[in-house]
Amino acid sequence: CRMSAQQMLKVFVTRRIPQEGMKILQKAGMCNLSVWDSDEPVPRAELLKGVAGAHGLLCLLSDKVDAEVLDAAGPNLKVISTLSVGFDHLAIDEIKKRGIRVGYTPDVLTDATAELTVALLLATARRLPEGVEEVKNGGWSTWKPLWLCGYGLSGSTVGVIGLGRIGLAIARRLKPFGVKRLLYTGRQPKPQAQEVDGEYVPLDTLVRESDFVVVSCSLTPDTQGLCDKTFFSKMKKTSIFINTSRGAVVNQEDLFEALSSGQIAAAGLDVTTPEPLPTNHPLLTLNNCVVLPHIGSATYSTRGVMSELTANNLLAGLTGSEMPSELKL
Repeated sequence: CRMSAQQMLKVFVTRRIPQEGMKILQKAGMCNLSVWDSDEPVPRAELLKGVAGAHGLLCLLSDKVDAEVLDAAGPNLKVISTLSVGFDHLAIDEIKKRGIRVGYTPDVLTDATAELTVALLLATARRLPEGVEEVKNGGWSTWKPLWLCGYGLSGSTVGVIGLGRIGLAIARRLKPFGVKRLLYTGRQPKPQAQEVDGEYVPLDTLVRESDFVVVSCSLTPDTQGLCDKTFFSKMKKTSIFINTSRGAVVNQEDLFEALSSGQIAAAGLDVTTPEPLPTNHPLLTLNNCVVLPHIGSATYSTRGVMSELTANNLLAGLTGSEMPSELKL
């Protein structure tokens, strides 16, 4: 029983998303879908226009959903479904005030993001991008004992800042490399840390003792700018810094200073501020800094499943039923 056009619920989708999710929304037969049909983010003015009168909003990390957007949507808005595990782009207090439900995609991208973090750590520690470049530009001559030497995980101390779902999945994957100690920090000790022999330590201890510092916490007022001059000055000169959480956790000027002065050995980033990072950014002039374009969850299957979950969260919000993955506000 198809609904009449009058009863159809207006849904604004802020981007072209993987087909899996679109198919679910189309098949439901209750949505009047309006899509910003582009691979590029929706301009602010178009977002405000597109969301007017909508019952549901399907958005991405790049869409700042604040009071202005919520006002533009009006009183019909029941649900916001974001194609992400992070929700720092959503004005949670405003959303809560208006009784709007929020869906997100926490579990489905854990493995892909953890794999990418390990790949980035190894690529940075073993200087893979530099090596590839040397092969291409003729810098590879004869075998030299110290040429392109990096750092290994075997016998090392790894510190994970934020042992949540992704942090734990990273730790699980790093342990078999022969990591000797696994330190972690966070608001409180986590029982699941036992699985990876994790030692709960103060941030100061983690930063001073780790050979690899991996940031996988969420962005909050507490973690904003956490990795700054003071932070980097405590790290070992031979240590490597990896961030796959959010760019704003790091003070990039201070990171540049630490990397160019030899205060730390190298850094690998999958996240920056802003994103994309301008091509003339100082960090990109350094050969001991590996920067990826925020591809943590970028496997075909993961993005497909994220899309499906986002669609199902949205439909549940529209019908007032239980969401597969609801953010508890």
